Amino acid sequence: MIEDSVLTETSCAVEVFLATALLHQEQPGRSEFTIQEIVNRAARENITGELRSGVGVHTSQHCVANKAPNPGKHRMLFATGKHTRRLLLPGDEVHPDRTGKIFPDAGEIPERYLPLLHWAKKRYEEGGSRPMPQPRTGDLKEQQTSKQAAETPQRWLESLFEMEGLGKEYWKDVDPDEFVRKLREGWE
Repeated sequence: MIEDSVLTETSCAVEVFLATALLHQEQPGRSEFTIQEIVNRAARENITGELRSGVGVHTSQHCVANKAPNPGKHRMLFATGKHTRRLLLPGDEVHPDRTGKIFPDAGEIPERYLPLLHWAKKRYEEGGSRPMPQPRTGDLKEQQTSKQAAETPQRWLESLFEMEGLGKEYWKDVDPDEFVRKLREGWE
């Protein structure tokens, strides 16, 4: 039976974190889950005795690290798409105004979920199931020492570096000056 103190003290953010962590643990072959799957998992777990309306908004906005805070600043989830989420991993883009928790404190969750919290922290430390991008020659990351790079939780512009060379095959036979001249034909 659930204690009354658990019913009143567990926040929506904690419910969302636990539901998402449970999905990751139960379905290790999947890297992301829909917002609805997370909400449904929270409802099935029934930590507070009812599904609160705040669970949905925390899953879609308040706990999502790569969205602007509105007003929640938690960094528990990462939006992989418009309607898909996963737990945050090291190296994920984090909105610069997001300064909240990545994990709930042990005292904020029912005791039976402590092993899940430890599992999620270990998963985070190991980088999850997603391979970390490797730096290429000339990347800004290469200028940092490996210790600094490991200590940097937010690499806001990393995805721009990953785009280096994207589409170059379309421009390999094009002279840039000639291309600009053709664009400017007819300008007055």
